[in-house]
Amino acid sequence: MYIGDLHIHSRYSRATSKELTPEHLDLWAGKKGINIVGTGDFTHPAWRAELAEKLEPAEPGLYMLKKEYSLQRPSILGQSRPRFVISGEISSIYKKNGRVRKVHSLILLPSLEAAEVLSRRLEAIGNIHSDGRPILGLDCHDLLAITLEACPDAIYVPAHIWTPHFSLFGAFSGFDTIEECYEELTPQIHALETGLSSDPAMNGRLSALDSFQLISNSDAHSPAKLGREASLFDIPMSYAGLYGAIQRGEGLKGTIEFFPEEGKYHFDGHRKCHLCLSPSQARKYKGICPVCGRKLTTGVLHRIEQLADRDEDFLLPQGRPFENLVPLGEVIASSVGSSPSSVKVSRQYEHLLEELGNEFYILRQAPLEDISHAAGSLTAEGIRHLRDGKVQWRPGYDGEYGTMRLFQSAELDNVEGQMYMTFETANADLSETMGPGSPGAPGVTGDAELAADAVPSANTALSGKAGVSHGSTASREASYETAVSNILTVSNPSSALNRDQQQAVESVFPVTAVIAGPGTGKTKTLVSRIEHLMGERGVKPSEITAVTFTNKAADELTQRIRQALPGRRSLNQMQVGTFHSLCYRLLARSGTELSLADQGQAEECAGETIEALELACTVRQFLTAISLHKAGLSSAQGFAAYMADDSAAETGFILTQEGADRYQQALECRKLMDFDDLLLNMLRLLEQEQKAEYRKQHFSYLLVDEFQDISPVQYRLIKAWNKGGRELFVIGDPDQSIYGFRGSDSRCFDLLEQDFPGTSTIRLTTGYRSTPEILSASLPLISRNPGGERSLSAARPHGGPVRLVTAQTSLSESIFIAKEINRMVGGIDMLDAHSQTPGLLDTARSFADIAVLYRTNHQARLLEQCLQKEGIPYVVAGREDYLDHPAVQGTISFFGALLKSSGLDEDTTKLCRKRISPSADYSSLAERFLPRLKRDRPWKLLADWISCLGLGSDKSMDTFVCMSYFHKTMEDMLSTLAFGQAHDLKRSGQDSRPSDAVTLMTLHASKGLEFPVVFLYGLRQGILPLKTGKGAVNPEEERRLMYVGMTRARDELILTTSEEPSPFLEELPKDACRREKARTPGSGMKQLSLFDFM
Repeated sequence: MYIGDLHIHSRYSRATSKELTPEHLDLWAGKKGINIVGTGDFTHPAWRAELAEKLEPAEPGLYMLKKEYSLQRPSILGQSRPRFVISGEISSIYKKNGRVRKVHSLILLPSLEAAEVLSRRLEAIGNIHSDGRPILGLDCHDLLAITLEACPDAIYVPAHIWTPHFSLFGAFSGFDTIEECYEELTPQIHALETGLSSDPAMNGRLSALDSFQLISNSDAHSPAKLGREASLFDIPMSYAGLYGAIQRGEGLKGTIEFFPEEGKYHFDGHRKCHLCLSPSQARKYKGICPVCGRKLTTGVLHRIEQLADRDEDFLLPQGRPFENLVPLGEVIASSVGSSPSSVKVSRQYEHLLEELGNEFYILRQAPLEDISHAAGSLTAEGIRHLRDGKVQWRPGYDGEYGTMRLFQSAELDNVEGQMYMTFETANADLSETMGPGSPGAPGVTGDAELAADAVPSANTALSGKAGVSHGSTASREASYETAVSNILTVSNPSSALNRDQQQAVESVFPVTAVIAGPGTGKTKTLVSRIEHLMGERGVKPSEITAVTFTNKAADELTQRIRQALPGRRSLNQMQVGTFHSLCYRLLARSGTELSLADQGQAEECAGETIEALELACTVRQFLTAISLHKAGLSSAQGFAAYMADDSAAETGFILTQEGADRYQQALECRKLMDFDDLLLNMLRLLEQEQKAEYRKQHFSYLLVDEFQDISPVQYRLIKAWNKGGRELFVIGDPDQSIYGFRGSDSRCFDLLEQDFPGTSTIRLTTGYRSTPEILSASLPLISRNPGGERSLSAARPHGGPVRLVTAQTSLSESIFIAKEINRMVGGIDMLDAHSQTPGLLDTARSFADIAVLYRTNHQARLLEQCLQKEGIPYVVAGREDYLDHPAVQGTISFFGALLKSSGLDEDTTKLCRKRISPSADYSSLAERFLPRLKRDRPWKLLADWISCLGLGSDKSMDTFVCMSYFHKTMEDMLSTLAFGQAHDLKRSGQDSRPSDAVTLMTLHASKGLEFPVVFLYGLRQGILPLKTGKGAVNPEEERRLMYVGMTRARDELILTTSEEPSPFLEELPKDACRREKARTPGSGMKQLSLFDFM
């Protein structure tokens, strides 16, 4: 018979002992009497390397420690050397069926080579370097599929299936059935790990679990914790033997169990309220803590009762036997009245092993007289009580281990005439330490009433949330309530159109302008307008053109129209797209020869112009000025654009007509046009046409989204497209006009009314996105701009307050955000979950619910470091500097050329030689990649490209690969680079595409998006409003920018600042925000320091 403990961790996992090394695992497995021990953490590269160095093959699929690494240990009688099996645990945090799921999975593998293969697959999905138990935004269904695909002989076991926070059936983030989690792959699940807080008898109450093998393991976070639970095997010593036992039950003889009461989650309760309740008591209080009024942490016993279909006393006839044990150190401690970690207990423990053998032998089989002879009669009597099941418990709850007593005080008095005390209490029974009515106390029934004087009112106020400290007063609370009450609310919001929306949808005016504030249903109104045109008014799809600001908006609009009008094949004839994509399609249809310059080619032409005319500017400055020039704006505005976009240094560059002409000649010599030329050439074509039939056919009904963001040339395009048309419908919000540096103007609606007298203007005044609290903070801010007081009625119910958190430095501000995100998702591991405020986890978020917004890209660097340190997956959206790197630009040019019918040309080859490698054979590379261009994913192509050209040390190329994970084809990726807006350009924060991640982006990139939770980061003097050598770029537009950021939030808005706060924060009503200070290291928060980033 072999004893196996297959689920453990290495020192590379969070909150684990530094002694979790192969040497110490081998040592302690021998002490415990464990024959097969898991390695844990196979996904961590450094741990795999250490295992490869220190282990050697033993029986097939198993390993043992090399003799040179063996530590001296007691001579344990009859004990062979322990064997290792490759194992690891994966933490999956993801959203499924409308809920955040957090599930841990145990995986066993037949070799280190198999671990390498699977780890590479997982590395493409999430970060496996920062934690031995990696956190992946990966559905468990998909994890199982990937595991079996990478290694068909893998053993996949849902871990500690009842743990409330991180398990298959967990009360807070689990499922009610195995099938809901694993779907059609459920037959591939053969075993379940019961966890410390349940035993096989408790699991037997669910008939749905009858067909699964039940195994037990310690989940040890230190070597001394090995064997808390284990499984018994009568198998050949090999991985195949383990496989047969776990997958088919062949040779699985039973388990060694913790007493479930000792587990950290056996009963319900609140650790911070010192309240432990049985399931019946918890039901009596309806799951609400009678101390603090928040939701209780539901224990394992209660959760099993919720799902059970059998009575408590049911015994499964075919169930395997199990033994309940307590670690030997705890038995000795309880017997001699000391702490398990005391020197006295440790000395006796080691003496017992030397005299009698390993721990499991002593606890289960050693004769009591031998134990008495070696350790005294008290320890022998304690083990007799354990074997007889004479153990008293105070059950564990809400992350607190249960406490155990083997003796009553009177018994201790009578043994050898000595007086001893348990390590937890002095001359007191457990019933005296558990408080009035505490369940599990001797003589107290599980349904006992709580003493009235021990339970404060459920309405008792609690001080601030975890992670921050704040002093709130009654007067502040009252004024806060007054501020929020000034926002009108609309009860029972309907999915139908409201009165204002209906008026806009049904408007028959030649020109209709809709002012749609944030969250007022702009897209819904636009879709309903199109649906009304086709469904009620009989307009053909071919007569409708809808112009959006981003590709994502175009895709969303198209999808929603198809959902509203299913089965309409003619919808394909409707034109939907951005200005640039529409112009590209229309020019191609008109027969115009199109060859668009990519960024590298545009920079090449700009560089030639700068050199020829000896201009004092950078390539980027020149291209910015050219773009603004072509949009119909002055060079001064072009300079302002550059300053506003990236806080660049002042140069005073002014573009001349000669410079613009020279650049255009360079493009034409190469038979290229840039993206601004798309709009200008479309405009020329329209203005030169003598007949308007083409316009009439496609632009009879023209709809323009985000009207406030259009440039002068785009406004001219709208007028040209609308010429001869029937109805023009524009929708947008002047208060969200944030692209002034690209030519947009918040007065565009006024200009429209001047050019089209009789325009019908309609305002949408009901907000469906943000809570009244968020609107009460954001509307007064934007009302500081010209135009009078703004108002919106909130259709959302009241929520939590807007929080304004002040930190001492940018680093502490970034750390606060990382810690707060951890808190919001309910902790990313069990250690974090244990430290949460009671009741918090019923509102846990997924990572994808959260966005962090900032003014400039440079602010993200510190944030990224803090999120990486905290193990939080994230995605960065926006156009960043790495895209301007020569190697990246050369790569874009190369693959862009391959996608063209003409293939790789001489100009592209020259550009690649200049920007990447002068000696590479690009013709051969073209032959290598062309056949794979439409078949392979971009990240695979780029990985091979980097290898071929020796670009492995180029960090910009690594970052470019992180962008490629978000695209299915190279063509899709290059199209996004060409036509996409800032938030279309995403890159992963790790070497993979996480399925669930926090979003980091600039305020500009956030336009048009929304998130349940939004952090506005870095609200400091000089950052927002952004200041340069000439002062603020545009205070009114900067204020609009902050307003846009604030109104991206649906449920929670957290404003953070440090050093000198932004003056905009002073414009917020003082009673509209709850003001807090980020915790300092001395206030209890585990704080990162600057040295963590060095």
